[in-house]
Amino acid sequence: MSSPSQPNRNPSDFRPCAGLMIVNTAGHVFVGKRIDTKEGDWWQMPQGGIDKGEDLHEAAFRELHEETGITREKVEIIATTQEELFYELPQELHGKLWGGKYIGQRQSWLLLRFSGEDADIDLAAHDPAEFNAFRWIEPDQLPELIIPFKRPVYEQVLAEFRPLI
Repeated sequence: MSSPSQPNRNPSDFRPCAGLMIVNTAGHVFVGKRIDTKEGDWWQMPQGGIDKGEDLHEAAFRELHEETGITREKVEIIATTQEELFYELPQELHGKLWGGKYIGQRQSWLLLRFSGEDADIDLAAHDPAEFNAFRWIEPDQLPELIIPFKRPVYEQVLAEFRPLI
């Protein structure tokens, strides 16, 4: 029997990914507004694929810098999700992303405590940029800001990390 986060599917059908819940000293969560969203006003936490030969932490720090410009010296790892969390793309997107190889993502999430300042954030640190704006939000706002097909994963990440924020 599978849990809501782990569908009865072959994990190789899902792109391995690192997700980052970045919280500041006030307990607010970083979200970025995606550049490539055509419909809706969707925000998300940084996330990205784990490259072949890369471990979770290497991927997480690479994605952190690529998507936010934040360096590893400005964060501390607080926790990692206990299991991978899965989401499937809507049917109309199957075969259109990631070279058509995957139908969704399997994600390991890290909770990071940010010790820097907003001036340490550079959304244009990598070309192409993923986000065109960022803000700090209350954790409970996360599910309503994310594109609906990713919402169950965000709810699970929030439930697991909330006591540590």
